[in-house]
Amino acid sequence: MTGTTLCSGIVLGRDAGQDRPLYGPSDSKVSPRFSGIRTYARLPHVTGRLEGVDVAIVGIPFDTGGTYRVGARFGPEHIRSASALMRPYHSGSGVPIFDRLSVVDYGDLPVVPGYVEESHGRIAAGLLEVVQAGVIPIDLGGDHSIALPELRALAKVHGKVGLIQLDSHSDTSEEYFGQPHTHGTPFYHAVKEGLVEPSRSIQVGLRGPVYSDRDYAIPREMGMEVITGVEAHELGMEAVAQRIVSRVGKSKVFFSFDIDFIDPAYAPATGTPEIGGFTTWEAQSLVRRLAGLNYVAFDVVEVIPAYDVADNTSFVAANIVYEFLALLARAR
Repeated sequence: MTGTTLCSGIVLGRDAGQDRPLYGPSDSKVSPRFSGIRTYARLPHVTGRLEGVDVAIVGIPFDTGGTYRVGARFGPEHIRSASALMRPYHSGSGVPIFDRLSVVDYGDLPVVPGYVEESHGRIAAGLLEVVQAGVIPIDLGGDHSIALPELRALAKVHGKVGLIQLDSHSDTSEEYFGQPHTHGTPFYHAVKEGLVEPSRSIQVGLRGPVYSDRDYAIPREMGMEVITGVEAHELGMEAVAQRIVSRVGKSKVFFSFDIDFIDPAYAPATGTPEIGGFTTWEAQSLVRRLAGLNYVAFDVVEVIPAYDVADNTSFVAANIVYEFLALLARAR
């Protein structure tokens, strides 16, 4: 690709033999990182027509599904702010991300605070427009209940998908407090609604105090593979990655990253923290090993900035999104 980077973040050039707008970040050597409107990685804010776009960053500021700490509605805002330090060249894999991908920030989807079903309907409808345009959404949560409307939107275009879930909790309860839709229930209902293919799905990192042995038995009985946090530590990230790749195969994949996969020493600002988690390097190295899969969507959820220290958790989340963008760019 050749072209000129504009301060708006739009790169005009030739990609894969076709003239199209390649969207990328503003040049931080021209416009300082602390200036401008806060979008992910200082990407252009584009809504409506998504012609020529490969990936859209989508904020989903909804946290009514939370059952302990709340405030994940502010996650998208803070992740975007922390992402100002992201640069276009991924040194870990030697990939110039935005020379290969056209990426925009789509803004936030509309939600109704306090109303789960109404908000889930709006989230699914908003994401459907992105997915129908052939664009891969990277969603910034928000609590983990948003995974259900995400999957409902994906199913309308892609059918059943495989699931990679990095998380300290399985989120496969049928209900919490008599309510079916909380951050602890999305994947139970996703399987029951036929949105997820359990035989191509895997949960990694489950740990901490649980109600009973049923907490880990339920996802397995539903047909998912489970690698607990203890098992993942014993296996190491390379072996865990091999298990993930083998499990999902060539299926279309939704990758869901709950920030509580990371140990609270590194990412304290989350809804239900559990000790015994993973370092930021372990998370990075695991994500980097998951290249070449058929991804159709990604999310990072459960960032609650009010509990953060020096914006560490938001910075971790911004970097995990950056790692996923590098995965997509490596496949181009």
